[in-house]
Amino acid sequence: MTTTGEEFATAVTGPWWWARWRSALLDGGLAVVSAAECAAEGVPFARDAGIPLSAGVLFGLLAGSVLLVRRKWPIAVVLVAIAITPAQMGFLMGIVGLYTLAAAELPRRIIVALAGMSFVGTMIVTFVRVRQDMARGELTLGDWFEPFASITTSLGLTAPPVLLGLYVGARRRLMESLRERADSLERELQLLAERAEERAEWARNEERTRIAREMHDVVAHRVSLMVVHAAALQAVARKDPEKAVKNAVLVGDMGRQALTELREMLGVLRSGEGAVRRAEPVPLAAVEVAAAAAASRAAAEEGAGDGPCLSELDELVGQSAAAGMVVRLSVEGEKRSYAREIEQTAFRVVQEALTNVHKHAAGAKTHVRLAHRGSEIAMQVENEPPPEPGSASAAQLPSGGNGLLGMRERVVALGGVFVSGPTDAGGFRVSAVIPAVVPAV
Repeated sequence: MTTTGEEFATAVTGPWWWARWRSALLDGGLAVVSAAECAAEGVPFARDAGIPLSAGVLFGLLAGSVLLVRRKWPIAVVLVAIAITPAQMGFLMGIVGLYTLAAAELPRRIIVALAGMSFVGTMIVTFVRVRQDMARGELTLGDWFEPFASITTSLGLTAPPVLLGLYVGARRRLMESLRERADSLERELQLLAERAEERAEWARNEERTRIAREMHDVVAHRVSLMVVHAAALQAVARKDPEKAVKNAVLVGDMGRQALTELREMLGVLRSGEGAVRRAEPVPLAAVEVAAAAAASRAAAEEGAGDGPCLSELDELVGQSAAAGMVVRLSVEGEKRSYAREIEQTAFRVVQEALTNVHKHAAGAKTHVRLAHRGSEIAMQVENEPPPEPGSASAAQLPSGGNGLLGMRERVVALGGVFVSGPTDAGGFRVSAVIPAVVPAV
């Protein structure tokens, strides 16, 4: 992985204000060369100024060593270089200082002002020096040479370092911008990965909830009826062998139906597992798409299978009646077909409600109502109080406490309304209204 801006910013290993030891060594070397140059140029300066040679050399050493702080105070370096220009020393310091100044993060007006001052100072000093040489007869060119020499010399000492510094500074800012964009992109990718993982976890939870709900709906009702019939079989085995045989046949039928539905569900799960393969890492976008696909797999699988439908309600009510429940089914409105999800949900609501009656109100009269309306379908399962208050099924059916929750989840998922609770007469009522059209996802 490439070094991002944040990692680059924290990778400061040099002393003081230097980011790297290499930069410190480079500046130190330039300062030594500049100090040596200024010390050598301090000798003629001392002679011309009439001061001791040692003072001129010391002055050159101190002035040239200022180049050591060019990265931290580039303005100071350029000002010192401009100040010692009349002494005809510090050419290296002036060039390096202008380059550092132009490459630094400083306002353009400051760069232009200092570069202009350096240009003017160099031009004046060069003009005076050329005139003095011509006056001494060392140069015999025409008067045009003085301004030409001064302008070209000042341009040569000022323009190249300034232009190079501006280019290097712009390139450095571009690289920093690219690093920042890389950091931002990396953070976005990490955030997308976290969101994709959250969506995948949510999809897995939804899948587990759906499987648990289906297993509960398939097993609870069939097995509850089997337990009720088994209890009745035990009670009448000796008194009424013929009725015991009928109950035994019903128990067998219930078991076979439960096994059939379980095989269908396990077949769907195994076919889904067969499509999952361990593969190489995929792009992040594919992970997010896969998570979204897993979240909607429940509806696709339910629509593809052969689940229960409303036409099987008569058989469902008949099975409860055969188990000893006094139950009556009434249908209002014109019968018509609905989407598979709607018919399955309506059937499961009635099925689970009847199972709860077997568990908690054995022997109670039960009314099942189904109403076909224009834009919705409504169902209601209401049982009266059991013959003996507080009585439960003699088969002692266990209750997991998830039946009402599963019904509510199914109905709400289709945009419907689910209401359940005790009645004023002491019974219990389960009501649900489901839109006739499946809402778009």
